[in-house]
Amino acid sequence: MTVGFIALNMLLVVLGNVTDYGTNEAFVQHVLAMDTTFGKELKWRAITSSAVVTIVYVAIILWEAISAVLLTAGTIAYIRDKEDSARKFASAGLLMIMALFLGGFITIGGEWFAMWQSKDWNGISAALRMVTIAGFALILVHLSPRRATQ
Repeated sequence: MTVGFIALNMLLVVLGNVTDYGTNEAFVQHVLAMDTTFGKELKWRAITSSAVVTIVYVAIILWEAISAVLLTAGTIAYIRDKEDSARKFASAGLLMIMALFLGGFITIGGEWFAMWQSKDWNGISAALRMVTIAGFALILVHLSPRRATQ
């Protein structure tokens, strides 16, 4: 059930990013541009190319969409009592979420682009929430007892 809710969450995230493209693209643009951070010594890291912003944002959306598909496949496999397949799909989707939000948002966005310095464009809390939820679900997926094969 947890995997199913996370799949639904990721599907809604993708829907929001596609239907409200400009708002969330602005977030990526400001983080990469580092235009609301206060550390002058780090500004050499800033990326202001609109082409790069678009590539990064589209890559994020595609990554989220693939994770949503994997989690949905995992949920369907759980419903169909295909536990090994369910674990594989769920694990892949959850690890993709961990990579995106821990690797992409917290590490690259938060530290490399100093997103933590911004009052307006700081997604660290939201990313941490997703890492925590995905990590918890990943533990549950691998702790649940395996059924005996017949």
